[in-house]
Amino acid sequence: MFEIVVVGGGHAGIEAALIAARMGCQTALITLSWENIGKMPCNPSVGGPAKGIVVREIDALGGQMGITADQTALQFKMLNTTKGPGVQSLRVQSDKIAYMQKMQEVIRQQENLTVITGIASQLIIQDGHAGGIVLKDGRRIESRAVILTTGTYMASSVMISDEVIASGPDGEPTTSDLSGSLQAAGFRLFRLKTGTPPRVRTETIDFSQTTPQPGTPDFVSFSTTTHRILPFEEQKLCYLTYTTEQTHELIRANLHRSSMYSGVVKGVGPRYCPSIEDKIVRFADKPRHQIFLEPESRFLDTTYIQGFSTSLPREIQEQMVHSLPGLQQAVIEKYAYAIEYDAIDPLQLLPTLETKHVKNLYTAGQINGTSGYEEAAGQGLMAGINAVLKLREKKPLVLRRDEAYIGVMIDDLVTKGTREPYRLLTSRAEYRLLLRHDNADQRLMHYGYQIGTISESRWQKACQRREQIDQLRMTLRQTRLTPKSGIDDFLRQYGYEPLSEGISAEDLLRRPHLTAGELCSLLKMKTEPDIASQVNIEVKYEGYILKARKEAEKMMQMDHLVLPEKLDYSQVEHLSLEGQQKLSEIRPHTLGQASRISGVSPADIAVLAVYLEQQHRKERKS
Repeated sequence: MFEIVVVGGGHAGIEAALIAARMGCQTALITLSWENIGKMPCNPSVGGPAKGIVVREIDALGGQMGITADQTALQFKMLNTTKGPGVQSLRVQSDKIAYMQKMQEVIRQQENLTVITGIASQLIIQDGHAGGIVLKDGRRIESRAVILTTGTYMASSVMISDEVIASGPDGEPTTSDLSGSLQAAGFRLFRLKTGTPPRVRTETIDFSQTTPQPGTPDFVSFSTTTHRILPFEEQKLCYLTYTTEQTHELIRANLHRSSMYSGVVKGVGPRYCPSIEDKIVRFADKPRHQIFLEPESRFLDTTYIQGFSTSLPREIQEQMVHSLPGLQQAVIEKYAYAIEYDAIDPLQLLPTLETKHVKNLYTAGQINGTSGYEEAAGQGLMAGINAVLKLREKKPLVLRRDEAYIGVMIDDLVTKGTREPYRLLTSRAEYRLLLRHDNADQRLMHYGYQIGTISESRWQKACQRREQIDQLRMTLRQTRLTPKSGIDDFLRQYGYEPLSEGISAEDLLRRPHLTAGELCSLLKMKTEPDIASQVNIEVKYEGYILKARKEAEKMMQMDHLVLPEKLDYSQVEHLSLEGQQKLSEIRPHTLGQASRISGVSPADIAVLAVYLEQQHRKERKS
């Protein structure tokens, strides 16, 4: 018997299984086959806006995705570098074959982890608790906790036009048995849809008609343990092309043959990563759309056509691809398709990702209604951590919205729910200036250290880094510059007048365009580039950061007010009818969570606050 069984070898399952094993639990990972573990069935990349920060957070908590992404990247690129630090994040173009192989190697070497191949068919439930999984061949894998990370494999159907096949991605097996088992246990399921674009043979592309998209020449990485990356001159290029009027005409003329528009698709597709036919319909005024050509692997002669997801017939796909500049002679290696699958309503989850209906059952990834490798990995990590903590009878780890994008995502899911594939965006985080790429280790690594997934040496390095940042700020604050300091030429090159009175180096740094790295170089202060970069952000955005922290502290106070688990909201006087219904359905854990539920008004929150205070007074009197 195992302590924890994880179902699914995708990005969520990998993080859940690895973190549970690293925390000392005897863990089983059930997967269709070894070859499926770590597979990238869609885009060959890791990171992106908000998502890249999630990968940094996974790394800070002791997860694996960032390490493997760094080791197997074809290109590193920091996004939004011309914008503020709150929206900057890393994206790497991954070698999908190398990534998969590296993840499988890590799993093989992990202590306390056993891989079992098979199809999960039924959930074992004993006295309202998850007790393991029954496989399709009849084997019973018993455990004290179960984590479901089924991805797009649960009752899935692959669709190209009106052709519908009961199948997982790439023709792999699917099962409806697990869906039935969950429904029998009282879970609400719903259908979601996603898709993937065609892959073409790289040698058949004329890249001279496209625009090269290089990476970032500076050293950047997801993991703080990474010290070497692929040299910039060896990194692969991506390329930019565009749809044409011919592309749009082809799509408009054949909309009735698309799975989505012909009525074949029943599930809801992703709003923020729509199919190309959906883009043409929704943005009919746009004359063209960006299309990125991305290498898939050093081991493959294939290019991924990012932004060209479709479910149109194969012969139409051929014409559509040939209508793109540079791809007039391209040979399609793999056709695009849509896929529909079952997911559970995430309002049935606690903030720990444990289900409300069945104790010790956790779910993570696309089964919870999300899209994206990074969102899945973040959930898998948290489900694994919380499953172990519960078995060890320790306090759960629930990340706040001001602590992590992972916290934002999980809070959104369990508080607001979703009816479409959920994707993390920087706009979802009200405290995004606090949730930056550069400070993920400082925000979260202490949690990883506390639960034992961050080593002593790694923790000490993180502490030393914080000390170096604080020391540099102190040095800049104490360094006094006067009109006689000889920095006039330095100021003029940035358009500033010479100093007329004394000023600290820290206050000088608050001026636009000046950077900490350049100022330190001028003043002959020795510091590492990443230390100077973080000081630069902390000094220039100090006022905004302090304001965000104050707002977050107000929310924290509400999140510390715990609502009774069995509170009958219909008996709370003066609550609105909608508020009663939503609170009874979602059963928020804290007043803060209640305040974020759609349909619960500020007046309802005020009523609840008064109710809690009255209950506390009664308890004190008794």
